[in-house]
Amino acid sequence: MFQSARLKLTTWYLLIIMLVSGTFSIAFYRASTNEIQRVIDRIHYVQSQGSQLMLPPPPNAVITLDELQEVKTRLQLALIIVNGFIFLLAGGAGYFLAGRTLRPIQIMVDEQNQFISDASHELRTPIATLRAEMEATLLEKHLGDKEARGLIESNLEELGRLQELANSLLQLAHMSDKEGITNNIVQLSEVIQMAHKKVASIAKKKQITFAIAHVNGKIKGDKSSLVEVFVNLFDNAIKYSPEKTTVALTSANKKHSVTINIADQGVGIANAELSHIFDRFYRADKSRSQADGHGLGLSIVKKIVLAHNGSIDVSSISQKGTTFSVTFPLV
Repeated sequence: MFQSARLKLTTWYLLIIMLVSGTFSIAFYRASTNEIQRVIDRIHYVQSQGSQLMLPPPPNAVITLDELQEVKTRLQLALIIVNGFIFLLAGGAGYFLAGRTLRPIQIMVDEQNQFISDASHELRTPIATLRAEMEATLLEKHLGDKEARGLIESNLEELGRLQELANSLLQLAHMSDKEGITNNIVQLSEVIQMAHKKVASIAKKKQITFAIAHVNGKIKGDKSSLVEVFVNLFDNAIKYSPEKTTVALTSANKKHSVTINIADQGVGIANAELSHIFDRFYRADKSRSQADGHGLGLSIVKKIVLAHNGSIDVSSISQKGTTFSVTFPLV
């Protein structure tokens, strides 16, 4: 599809360029030949006047006429060659530019198709589970109250996962880099405190301690979105860390920015996986995929960070821990 569109766009580029080139060539040829024709007409006039008065012809007059006619022919040939060269050059350049023009559209369409495919795959599992449980229950001849309640509880769990997935998909689908981001002045220390409170109960279950250093700095942005960034990062650190370990948050201020580092003592991420962990639905190796989730959290985190003109990086050592570094421009 894109190859056909590329050829069509190249054709349009070529037609426009050749139309412009041909118009200028014709105008230049007419202007040049008009001047040459005036000289030829003057020579003919002088020759005719000389023959009537029985005067000898001007010296080299015949040679001058032949040379002028040859100049016209050479000019015509030169313009044809130049336009042929422009045609070839414009064709190659147009094909290249058409590819560059369509590349972002192709990437967007590929991402959309991949998004639909991944979303369908993620939705298929809970839906299949719901259906299988219900069909199995319907085959029971005598369904007691206990079994019915168990089925309802299991279905509610699957529905909760579906709802969580649907919310994440909607958030990703409707979030552009700047969409929905306010420009309020936000104190980062307050954001981190709020995020820590939201995950405190989860950390307590695994006896994970948070060592949070004070973060100095204010940025422009949306407070709730920023809280979601650190909730996701804290939640990941808890999920992939053994019990009775520590999650450390440190910060480093520069002249116009602040970098916040969140380091855990978990299983780590293989080097081959690091470049993909911010992709939608991507979950790293099996040791990390055992945790619940759909692989959307870090994708949402990156979108929010980029929307605040920030950046996020990750480094990891297998079986020793992972560090996420988030940088924001200061007010």
